[in-house]
Amino acid sequence: MTMRTTRVGELLRAEIAELLLREVKDPRIGRGMVTITEVQVSPDLRRAVVYVSHLGTSEEREEALAGLRHSAPFLHRELVHRLSLRNVPELVFRFDPSIERGARLAELIQRVSAERRGEETVD
Repeated sequence: MTMRTTRVGELLRAEIAELLLREVKDPRIGRGMVTITEVQVSPDLRRAVVYVSHLGTSEEREEALAGLRHSAPFLHRELVHRLSLRNVPELVFRFDPSIERGARLAELIQRVSAERRGEETVD
């Protein structure tokens, strides 16, 4: 990624997060906790893949993604008005499992640690 695509990605991430918090009223997005983890912008700045993480059930995650995809045209219009970019990229939402994976690894480490402490006290 070039410096420009990185800067545009960070700008989009901040603005989309603000719009989701204050402007988007879709109840599907409000269930669980939706976090924008990263925005990757194509080199020609025409497409932006918005990676989101969601804490909640898998059903809620699918509903949240559907809500985000449904809100994409509204978000694009708002970004056109808010940003001083010649072309605002088309938004594509994808699930980012990294936070869930990290939480699962932390849980496994904690469980193994607790088991080892239990074994040490038995000896």
